[in-house]
Amino acid sequence: MDIEVLGIDLGKTVCSLAGLDAAGAVVFRKRLQRHRLLDFLDRLAPCVVAMEACGGAHHIGRFCLQKGHEPRLMSPLYVRPYVKVHKNDDRDAEAIAEAATRPTMSFVGIKSEEQLDLQALHRARERLVSDRTRLINQGRGFLMERGIRVGVGRHVFQKELTRLTAEDSDDLSRRMLMGSVANFIHDAIAPRLGALMLRL
Repeated sequence: MDIEVLGIDLGKTVCSLAGLDAAGAVVFRKRLQRHRLLDFLDRLAPCVVAMEACGGAHHIGRFCLQKGHEPRLMSPLYVRPYVKVHKNDDRDAEAIAEAATRPTMSFVGIKSEEQLDLQALHRARERLVSDRTRLINQGRGFLMERGIRVGVGRHVFQKELTRLTAEDSDDLSRRMLMGSVANFIHDAIAPRLGALMLRL
């Protein structure tokens, strides 16, 4: 059994494998627990190892490079047309292997650990910025309920709250001033966002 192309459908716990020979015929099918996949690839003769670019694919791709395999990562959107009827994990693995043999297929570059770290930090920062924006918009809504219109933007919101707090406005109760959204943003989100910005 000579496997030229191994298609792997990565699952959270179980992976489906499909091996193609030089003629493109399926000569190998297997399901493996995900934690056993690297041992299997270690024993496998060097070949093309194709996967969808999803969670964990870059780690497995780097492992394949170390073991002499040629990893090929593809976008799931490009694999979908190759799935035959009645989609399941085994057919997905076959489709991945078949898609990897196409000369016009566009492959995803394997990311290094540093690139993945930076990507994770950017995603965490994006989430914190989104949380901050959501809280500011909610705070603007609270103020609107009390007849106080605040312009759009984080800095405009912070200036207006600072002004309202300093003036001890009758428009806002002490409870609203002390438990304001601005305090929450300042105490909870700003330090985490600042710490992330230092890492980027």
